[in-house]
Amino acid sequence: MSAQPADTETVAQQELLNRFEALIAAGQAIEPRDWMPDGYRRMLVRQIAQHAHSEIIGMQPEGAWLTRAPSLHRKSVLLAKVQDEAGHGLYLYAAAETLGVDRAELLDALHQGRQRASATFNHPALTWADTGAIAWLTDGAAVLNQAPLSRASYGPYARAMRRVCQEEAFHVRQGYDLMRALCTGTPEQKAMAQDAVNRWWLPAVALMFGPPDTEAAGGARGAALGAAVSQRAMAWGIKQHTNDELRQRFVDICVPQAERLGLTLPDPAIRWNAERGHYDFTPVDWDVYRRALGDDTHWARQRLAHRRAAHEDGAWVREAAAAYAARPGSAHEKGERP
Repeated sequence: MSAQPADTETVAQQELLNRFEALIAAGQAIEPRDWMPDGYRRMLVRQIAQHAHSEIIGMQPEGAWLTRAPSLHRKSVLLAKVQDEAGHGLYLYAAAETLGVDRAELLDALHQGRQRASATFNHPALTWADTGAIAWLTDGAAVLNQAPLSRASYGPYARAMRRVCQEEAFHVRQGYDLMRALCTGTPEQKAMAQDAVNRWWLPAVALMFGPPDTEAAGGARGAALGAAVSQRAMAWGIKQHTNDELRQRFVDICVPQAERLGLTLPDPAIRWNAERGHYDFTPVDWDVYRRALGDDTHWARQRLAHRRAAHEDGAWVREAAAAYAARPGSAHEKGERP
């Protein structure tokens, strides 16, 4: 008789799982109040949190050039872009909160090293041209990677990504415009643009898409990691494409763009493969690249230190906002929207 409750619970759990899988198969959105497997929830929290962390950490390389932009026009464009990235982080933290996590906990996990931002932004932005290369290459990779997420199975994440991708697409155009201006300028300006591309090409190709999905592309360890995560995410409708498919699409788009700019992408293996209908390029050795860009590099430590300092400096604003919301008769106290 003692087994009956357990059997009943098992049947109920299976019915919930069947309903969840039916929604995924039908292409319908999973909403916060819907039942979902714990693994699905954990994968979403991890992915959305890393994405949000990357948006706010990623403000730093370009933000450092706000006071050194060469004209008022360029300064206003860059300021708008950095503000957009901050907004993207807020959209994504809000989406993560619908999964039952607290934004303060996510930020604490970032500050304490329990969660990470993309290692793409552990690179220095050494010249003004880096702001263009970042927008053209890393934001271009982000659009390819994130546009399919606007059709992700989790509703709040998909809706946040629709707005994020609209703004990121504009950032790519802004970055390409800046690189075009440099490439049609003086020889020194074009050389600066080429130097920035040399610095940001591999981070965009490797880190913006994640580990390779095949052993031939990235070694057994990298392939096992990439394939396992991608397969699970695709089965749950979070992703629609593998990392390598998106990486190939990115290379195919960037090669002709670089040719129009008169820039050379720093990969001697890039050449058109008529049989495949794609450009060949050097496979990313994920294990080697990940070791070279660990969390203990100078720039990684500096980015995280700046983020902690900004969070601590803003503590008084959060405290004042909480006190205002808790005042007698406030909309928050009444349970109303302010």
